[in-house]
Amino acid sequence: MKSLNERLQVVEEHVKNDEITIMIIGLGSVGTYLLDFLVSKNDPAIKLVVVGRNQEKMQSDVNIVRVAGLIRELNKSEIIVEAGVDLNDISSIENAIDKHNPDFIVNSSRAYPGLKYGSISWNNVRAYGIWTPLSIKFTKNIMEACDNVDTDAVVINTSYSDAVIPWLKSAEKAYPDFGSGNLNHLIPRMKFAVADILGVDDFWNVDFNFAAAHFHDVVISKEGQTEGVELPLKIYYKGEEQDINHDEIYSRCSISMPVDQKRNMMNASSNYRIISAIIDAIRTGEDQKVFSPGVFGHIGGYPVIIGYKDNNISAWIDESVFTFDEMDKANRESLALDGVEDIKDATLIYTDDLIDKVKNVFEADLPKEVKYEDIEKTADFLIEKIITPQLNK
Repeated sequence: MKSLNERLQVVEEHVKNDEITIMIIGLGSVGTYLLDFLVSKNDPAIKLVVVGRNQEKMQSDVNIVRVAGLIRELNKSEIIVEAGVDLNDISSIENAIDKHNPDFIVNSSRAYPGLKYGSISWNNVRAYGIWTPLSIKFTKNIMEACDNVDTDAVVINTSYSDAVIPWLKSAEKAYPDFGSGNLNHLIPRMKFAVADILGVDDFWNVDFNFAAAHFHDVVISKEGQTEGVELPLKIYYKGEEQDINHDEIYSRCSISMPVDQKRNMMNASSNYRIISAIIDAIRTGEDQKVFSPGVFGHIGGYPVIIGYKDNNISAWIDESVFTFDEMDKANRESLALDGVEDIKDATLIYTDDLIDKVKNVFEADLPKEVKYEDIEKTADFLIEKIITPQLNK
């Protein structure tokens, strides 16, 4: 695939010509929420293509989004249903991408649909990284298809990008440009917390420089603490740095939320924000800031700027406050607490602590290392030895 900056220049041309095509692969709850949000953008320049296997189900979901949008008088985007696409069949994915030539591809597919993996792992082993082989299962097929057709699209991944995107990069495979969710779910909680501490109502004027991986999204959101890890964080209100105790901020982030698929409203919003940031940067010429896990193939989550450098549209990690090394160190510590010791040489390496917990809790022998070529085998193992027994209890 071409470099991200080369592809962004193609997207820039299409945005300026008001011809933007967004492809959503997988129309589960994340994909359907995202479709609804994009329809509500009410932008006639946007064409939406939803991709999946089941024509009847997808068309039914599209119909309700279209009708609901029109009730709100927000329905200016064309929606196309591309059915019969099997995510286990790379040529099938290639045909869909080649046919529609999207500017953005959002992978919202799941190898085991309808289940929040964390509902099994968090209370039992206190780690999410165990599911990485399942999270990468369809992503790797989609990226191989993107590479084969040499797409110009910007690709966004929705499932555990903190580890999935770096794993693809370490295997020297094509990889998504951005990840959604995870870190992005924590930032709003922190904005609400800081606004509350300062006694202000305009929480949208709170900003951060911050980096953390998935474990800390969960542990701060659920428990209001960092497990003793010092995370790189600077706080600003209306551009002025604020001296606020970090632990006080984190303690106020534990906000009650549903644990079912309604949570995917946040992941869909994260996808929406990345897409909108790119479009807005092109249309306005102003820098846009997002927070993204796995961005550019790096472990964990980072602040990212999308804007113009030397008159060219570009995207880069914001190192204006913290160096990459400082953020990378914190991210690796965070991911290790999530059960992933390292990702290198096309291999995912689990922590010994996670292996011991899986043995004790699930009576399953998790391998120390999962090589890229063993992804399918390990994904099947996770379903057979852990998910199925837990669901049958």
